[in-house]
Amino acid sequence: MTLEAAQSGRQARALAQRRLAVVDTNVWLDLFFFRDIESQSLAAALESRHWVAARCEQTDAELAAVVQRPRFCSSPAESARLIECLRNWQARTLLLPLDAQAPCRCRDPDDQKFLDLAFAACAAVLLTKDKALLSLSRESRHFGLAILTPRQFGRSFAQHGAAQGERIVQCVVPP
Repeated sequence: MTLEAAQSGRQARALAQRRLAVVDTNVWLDLFFFRDIESQSLAAALESRHWVAARCEQTDAELAAVVQRPRFCSSPAESARLIECLRNWQARTLLLPLDAQAPCRCRDPDDQKFLDLAFAACAAVLLTKDKALLSLSRESRHFGLAILTPRQFGRSFAQHGAAQGERIVQCVVPP
């Protein structure tokens, strides 16, 4: 066995022990721009060794476009802070291909990429405050994906604890 194969095997085992989350753009803004108190449990989870966030080129493009809007770049210092947050986010998250479609369709086509990524990554949870995505919560649970607000995640995280190894839901690959 080569060193690369051994390292890759260790990385795969380490990843298997972590729970995967997809974070939509507005929740990212709550975490890093607004520093919303209801997102602090999510922030703690993503800082722990038990959770990792997934992203794709499409979600990165949306996030990059949003943080460049005048509302978020009111000063050069604020712009630099957000760009640094974005780079740190990208460095500690998994960049995955968007190579599958979710078995359910979002009525807002701009939000479909988050749902598709969650299914492609076999994520345990999609974190959003978007009503179009949240309306799919019941349907997505049949396929093993919890669609939650940061507040709902915080309650679940507090109840189950950061150190537990079980997933919020089990992943079922859609047909």
